[in-house]
Order: sequence, then C-alpha cells, then structure tokens
Amino acid sequence: MSFTAHLEELRSRLIKCGLALIVAFVGCFSISEFIFSILTAPLLSLEVQGLGLIGTGVSEAFFVKIKVAFVGSVFLSLPVLLWQIWQFVVPGLFEHEIHYARAFVFFGTFFFLLGAWFCYEVIFRVGYGFLLKTYESIDVRPAIRISEYLTFSSKLLLAFGVVFELPVLAFFLARIGLIDHHFLIRQFRYAILVIFCLAAVLTPPDIVSQVLLALPLTGLYSVSIAVAYFARRKDGSSSE
Repeated sequence: MSFTAHLEELRSRLIKCGLALIVAFVGCFSISEFIFSILTAPLLSLEVQGLGLIGTGVSEAFFVKIKVAFVGSVFLSLPVLLWQIWQFVVPGLFEHEIHYARAFVFFGTFFFLLGAWFCYEVIFRVGYGFLLKTYESIDVRPAIRISEYLTFSSKLLLAFGVVFELPVLAFFLARIGLIDHHFLIRQFRYAILVIFCLAAVLTPPDIVSQVLLALPLTGLYSVSIAVAYFARRKDGSSSE
C-alpha cells in the first residue's frame, strides 16, 4: 500500500472506532448512575471516619455522568477497537499471521479487563485504604470531590488495562519473529526504567499510585518473557 493509501485506511479505521465509541457512549449514558455506583463502591466501602463524596459545582454532576459514560464506552467497545487495530496492521502481515485476528481480539480484551479488574479489586481497596487512612492520623474528615475521584480512578483503570496487554503484545511479536525471550531478558534493565517512567505518565501525580502500577507491570514483563519463550517454542524457532 502507498503512503496515501495507509492514511486513507487509518482514517477509515478511526471513523469506525469513533462510531463504536459513540454507540457505546449512548448506551452507557443511559445507565451512568449504575456505572457510577460501581466505580464509587471501593471508596465508600472503606471504614474511614467522616468519608463522603461531595459536589462543588452546579454542572459537576452532569459532567461526571458524561465522564462515567465515556469510561464505560471504552470498555464496552473494546473488542471493536481491537478488531479495527488488527485490520489496520493486516496489510503488513504475512498470510499465516493474519489468522491470529480472533486470538488477538479475544486475549486483548481478556487481559485489558483483567488489568481493570486487578486495579478495581486490589489497587483501589489497598491504595485508597492507605491514602485515606492518613486523614485519621491528622484528625481530618475527608470530603472527596466526585469529579476528582472519577478522574483519578478512570486513569488508573485505563492505565492498568493498557499495561496488562503486555503479555499479549509479547506473544504476537514473538510469533511473527520480531522478538524472543533472549531479547526481553537483555533489555530487562532498560525495561525497568521505562516502566517507572510510564507509570509516572499514566497515573495521577503521586508516588503511591505510580509504585502500585510499576510493580505489577514489572511482574507482567517477567510473564512476557515466559510467554515469548513458549511462543517461539510453539513456532519451532527457539534460539536456545
């Protein structure tokens, strides 16, 4: 494909992704109160004296519903987004590599949701519990703005969803021969540096959330080494 053809293909895929997000957004906006209750449950379940959510602006509740609906639309339309990404890269693949499309969409969705679940069940409860318990040590009752809380939580959910895609990416790159486990092992020191820089960019500006993202991501890098090893073994091209 020529450069202009690639641009036209990219435009087409972006339009389809946008339409999928819009359709999902409309559906999620209609149940935004339910999604909001799910997102705030980890915070409100904490036993912190005086803890509560507040709104400080006339239009804040409306924009909170929009933000909640957008986050929900990303999760709901994820299979479509991944499919469009795959279709965009298909022209650059060999015939035998094109057949990985369904696996890419399935495992990409699975690991994204796994990352979001891990963030929701572990990071939210442990991280929020640690951060908000410090209010009691200084005898202050926390009143959390709903917009700030949802911005903070949404960034963490999406960040964990994205970084949990690392094993999926490692598998497909290893299967098509771009990397192997030896390459990942050699780059481990540089990967740690990149991981902490990435955690600083993807998370809100506090050291606790950055560390809570960096540690699982380091573990995922180690898992990716094993995934790359078995992917090359399966391909019969391990370089041991």
